[in-house]
Amino acid sequence: MNSQTLRSRQQRTAWILLTPALLLLLFVFAYPIARAFWLSVFTRNLGTELQPVFSGLDNYVRMVGDGRFWQSLWTTTIFTTASVISELLLGLGIALVLNQAFSGRGVVRTIAILPWALPTALIGLAWAWIFNDQFGVVNDILRRLGLIDTGINWLGDPTLAMIAVIFADIWKTTPFISILLLAGLQSISQDLYEAHSVDGATPWQNFYKITLPLLLPQVLIAVLFRFAQAFGIFDLIAVMTGGGPGGATEVVSLYIYSTVMRYLDFGYGAALVVVTFLILVAAVATASFLLNKSRARA
Repeated sequence: MNSQTLRSRQQRTAWILLTPALLLLLFVFAYPIARAFWLSVFTRNLGTELQPVFSGLDNYVRMVGDGRFWQSLWTTTIFTTASVISELLLGLGIALVLNQAFSGRGVVRTIAILPWALPTALIGLAWAWIFNDQFGVVNDILRRLGLIDTGINWLGDPTLAMIAVIFADIWKTTPFISILLLAGLQSISQDLYEAHSVDGATPWQNFYKITLPLLLPQVLIAVLFRFAQAFGIFDLIAVMTGGGPGGATEVVSLYIYSTVMRYLDFGYGAALVVVTFLILVAAVATASFLLNKSRARA
């Protein structure tokens, strides 16, 4: 049996083994998107008595002039950028600490992952009470330190509400990134550091020339996962602020939810889903390209 025949047989075997997974992906991923696109070319709301009326691209044209959609998209961008960058930096720092040898390291690692393991809705409710202007822990600490006299309405001010939900998301999801990066750190051979130290390298040079380049694959995975999750955030903000005050924390997912479930505008809601999905795919593809390019350069 020549090598070409063996390779062809291996490829057929690989496709046979991959087919069930590909069919599952088509069912749970491609079909909903195709269905959403189909619904988006119809007008179906209370004005049509929920009967589908073909409207072509009218829903997409309507979206161009929808200021609320663009505002929610901008809010989503701010939330995603701030949370992902903060979580990456904090997660890397925590991973570097947890990678060191110290007594009780296993217990500390277990505790560090607990915020990620807790239900997001429960976390949102807890942080809503923590930032409560009357009974919240944050205001109580600030009063005891003499920094404020009256409680700050954290969730009632547009800027402070955004800061609060970003802070809650960072607390919730930083452990996820730290665990991913910790796995990458543990795969780096210590011999590399020892050989580099023999040449007189400082700890910072070890990090910059060994740790960071070899950790880039895990960084790429962590950033892409968190970017997609943060862009589609719903439950944390829905529980903490409900998109308020005055729409200051209304992200795209909350706007889509209101369009479909509150206003029963199914056609336009489907169009919002399709456009949001395309934006997310484009953003993830761009981020993946840039990170892979940085990895190749490193």
